[in-house]
Amino acid sequence: MNIFFTGGLGLLLIIGLPVAFSLSLLAVAGMYFFNGGTFAFMQIPIISYKSLDDFTLTALPMYVLMSQVLVVSGVGRDLYEMASRWFRHFPGGLAIATLFCCTVFSAISGSSVATAVTVGAVALPEMVRRGYNKRHVLGLLAAGGTLGILIPPSIPMIIYGSVTGESVGKLFIAGIIPGTILTIAFMIFSAFQTRHIKDKPATWGERMEASRKAIWGLLLPIVIIGGIYTGIFTPTEAAAVGVVFSFVIAIFVYKNINMTTLKQILISTVKTNAMILFIIIGAMLLGYILTILQIPQEIVNFATSQDINPWIIFILINIVLLILGMFLETVSILVITLPILYPIIMALGFDPIWFAIIMVINMELALISPPVGLNLFVLKGLNKENTISEIVKGVIPYAVIMVVFMIILSIFPEIATVLIHSDIK
Repeated sequence: MNIFFTGGLGLLLIIGLPVAFSLSLLAVAGMYFFNGGTFAFMQIPIISYKSLDDFTLTALPMYVLMSQVLVVSGVGRDLYEMASRWFRHFPGGLAIATLFCCTVFSAISGSSVATAVTVGAVALPEMVRRGYNKRHVLGLLAAGGTLGILIPPSIPMIIYGSVTGESVGKLFIAGIIPGTILTIAFMIFSAFQTRHIKDKPATWGERMEASRKAIWGLLLPIVIIGGIYTGIFTPTEAAAVGVVFSFVIAIFVYKNINMTTLKQILISTVKTNAMILFIIIGAMLLGYILTILQIPQEIVNFATSQDINPWIIFILINIVLLILGMFLETVSILVITLPILYPIIMALGFDPIWFAIIMVINMELALISPPVGLNLFVLKGLNKENTISEIVKGVIPYAVIMVVFMIILSIFPEIATVLIHSDIK
């Protein structure tokens, strides 16, 4: 039966069927052949409803909407200009400024693709114009964009919490220190690689002017993360606050939201959310039939009954996630693997919050892994002259940094868990 489901899913994906429909079709076939024929189909609407009847998932469409509003509003442009004026006089200063901008925008949007698009559109032509190697800039932007799913708020963390029942608030807080450390590591490497480039420093007046324009974008992550960390509101409530705040910025500060742009924002939001939610439904349908057949339990029993060091199993899990990342996007990987991996991790005694951060870093690698890494294609789309091979060559050093950091995080899990408080819900 394992071969039936694994081989069937692989075949459907190879022929080009969307992930959501591949999962659903395989689940329906499994119900028909292994769970009572057409009678089992009565479970489809029930499971579909229950899979989305989760208060945690309420945050998902709101964070997607917030990121769409911010992409249109021009917040990214002002953040980049501010960072440029504060950092450009350092060796490799624009590289540092770009990563700083990626970090802040990640903490605003929660989306790696939105971060790569928004910051890349501004930073790529500016850095190339100032003499930065194009391949390095593309790699920096691809890697910097991945920070969007590690630095809270994070859409994959919301999905992780929804599937496993873990506190999304704790997951968000757990991502702060790892996200900061990874950003600093990227900055150090980029500054070293571009240390020969140094621009004329901006005046204090120019810095203050740019900071004044960017202040609204800087306030948003403080409001969201600060509110969650202090317990003023939950992650779901924070999403609602973020949406209102982003619309206020776009309408009253930047004044660039009209009926046409609002329509584009809403259509894009609906498309993105529909894609994610259909994948979740498909995964839950498949999870139902797998559970009926006790396949996850068999895998967990096999993994825990073997006389194998738990860390060996952990390494194998990471290798599997790395391979999956080359062919699937992050949401699909999470909803397909978590129902199986989460019980294994719990049975082996690993911290589920820590493992969530490990898994998100794996998802970061998936975003920059050929042949289907989303950030690679996003950056290619910014300029027809950009090639996938050029972007991949530029991003390899950052992928190595991610892997090294994942090893360090495995040795010192406290990096992810030190900020978690028992009263965070």
